[in-house]
Amino acid sequence: MNVPIIVIPGSGQLTPTDRGLLYGEGVFETVHVRPTGPWLLDAHLARLDRSAAALGIDVPPEVARLADGVTHDDGALRLVVTPSTSFATLSPVPESIRRERREGIRLITHEVGTERPPWSLSAAKTLSYAENLAAKRWAARQGADDLLWLAGGWALEGPTANVVWLAGDTLCTVPAGTTGILPGTTAAHLLERAAEVGLRAEERMITAADLPGVDAIWLASSLRGLAEARSLDGRPRAASPWTPRLLALLGFSRPPA
Repeated sequence: MNVPIIVIPGSGQLTPTDRGLLYGEGVFETVHVRPTGPWLLDAHLARLDRSAAALGIDVPPEVARLADGVTHDDGALRLVVTPSTSFATLSPVPESIRRERREGIRLITHEVGTERPPWSLSAAKTLSYAENLAAKRWAARQGADDLLWLAGGWALEGPTANVVWLAGDTLCTVPAGTTGILPGTTAAHLLERAAEVGLRAEERMITAADLPGVDAIWLASSLRGLAEARSLDGRPRAASPWTPRLLALLGFSRPPA
């Protein structure tokens, strides 16, 4: 199903010679939009700046202004910056993503290796997203909804999300600084607020062998909030009572009665 997309007034013009279009040389952020406005906008803008710096691109000040006054019941604001232009679009969150919030996902793991060249842009959110989307299509062909990349057996991230897990009373995610993965705004915000629901927070590594033994596994991203892994590599997992509580903490639903 096609999702209607509007270009926000004040956006720049994309031309056929733009390097973002020709080579994927650009950066973007996808921000969840609520009736109160864009959620975690400052964190997304800060990451946009870091990603752009990795490509040697400046983010024009008008990019932040494109988000002014934008509201939606459940929307996706996409901010895009290329060497020659910047623009923003707004669309409803697709039903497939809403369903993942409600019902969870079938998650599989796959090894991608440990070697990253010194010019790697893996920690930047660039427009070169074809490989990420190809990974999700590959997962679908395996009968899964999403994929968790591994490096030397260690969990890293999903193609479009960070992994978060619960081990006892500790909410965990993979540290971005030492692994070269894209730092997650949603995962970071969740861990910052973990104490509000009586949980500790920790950034640490976990192996694929240890992951089945944790209490709950989620993929975290701006539009999904959290999507619980209801199966891992084909093995079913029981629904966690923490999923509705953490989604409510993130403002995606009401807490359970």
